[in-house]
Amino acid sequence: MAGVEGIRDYVRVSETLSTGGQPTAGQLRSLVGEGFVAVVNLGLLDPTYCLDDEAGLVASFGMEYRHISVEFADPREAQLLEFAALMDRLAERKTFVHCAANKRVSCFVALYKESREGWSAERADAFVRRVWEPDAVWSVFLARVRRDRSLGAAGHTSHAAGG
Repeated sequence: MAGVEGIRDYVRVSETLSTGGQPTAGQLRSLVGEGFVAVVNLGLLDPTYCLDDEAGLVASFGMEYRHISVEFADPREAQLLEFAALMDRLAERKTFVHCAANKRVSCFVALYKESREGWSAERADAFVRRVWEPDAVWSVFLARVRRDRSLGAAGHTSHAAGG
């Protein structure tokens, strides 16, 4: 399926944020027709899982592209902080965030929504479980970020620039 709904594990989080697994070139093109202006990729740039020159393709459609490489077996709080700063900057812009299978993304978005919109851990966990049941690595990561409050308190807005 070429449309956005055909993207693996596509989830519409809000009016301005949707997530999913790796889209095809046609599905990326369809994002433009749906009003998306930015694409964020948390997956690895491994040809087994990604498109050739996704950044160039997205740019050719007139959308902004950002990549934060998150190793599935070793997520880092620094990557989550970079993601949060980027999402703060893109907050009012229609953004699609993806990785290979929406697993990394679901966890990052859940933690982000806890810190920025006051989602409870229960609501965030239910959001993640729409896509998958986190394995040991990701369960520990979620718990550690929550314990350390790595993203700060709910309502916090980063003033970090960049992309």
